[in-house]
Amino acid sequence: MIKKKILNSSRVRSIKGGFSFIPHRFLTGGFWSELGPEELLLYFFLILAGDRNGLSFYSYDKICTLLGIRLDQYIQARDGLMEKDLIAFDGNIYQVLSLPVKSTPASAEKQSPRKIIQSESVGKTLNKILMGVNNG
Repeated sequence: MIKKKILNSSRVRSIKGGFSFIPHRFLTGGFWSELGPEELLLYFFLILAGDRNGLSFYSYDKICTLLGIRLDQYIQARDGLMEKDLIAFDGNIYQVLSLPVKSTPASAEKQSPRKIIQSESVGKTLNKILMGVNNG
């Protein structure tokens, strides 16, 4: 068992003002592996942009600009997150929802060719997403 210790005591995170979190079950419950790159990127953005209730109201054009994605990629990601019951959207306001009881596996025919390989590490996957945003 690894003993945890603070590595840099002058930089310990604390909650001041806004606060975002992702439940550990997002990774262990299969949600991570069910999302494509743009869905992950949009989901993490909405978590960061949301208030304590998960509410945010960025416009689609601002989201596309900030994330470096096209409108069609945004729409596909938004609709995918809604279908997977991870967010609600009323045309103006987004709400990141509490995680559903279990993830909804995507059917094989609906999976994108750019689907993240499930066996990849979280770090490798995030790196791919960020490199795609910076290059694309």
